[in-house]
Amino acid sequence: MQLSVEISKYPLANDYIGPIEGFIEQLNQYPDITVLTNTMSTQVFGDYDNVMQALQACIKWSFEQFGKVVFVVKFIHGDLRP
Repeated sequence: MQLSVEISKYPLANDYIGPIEGFIEQLNQYPDITVLTNTMSTQVFGDYDNVMQALQACIKWSFEQFGKVVFVVKFIHGDLRP
């Protein structure tokens, strides 16, 4: 099953660019998913299990590295990449 995810990260810190870039870099380490970024969000596409595994690991990493962070996520069944 294919999955499309739109995710936005809001670090609760004055320096917010570094934590966002770090999260995207972590996602890009997973070769079995496609990661697209724009100025508003990051989109992740791929097999459901691969996408969820990457998100779980990267969100955990982000909490451990940067503390309080808000994630807003939309999950959509299917591959809806542009």
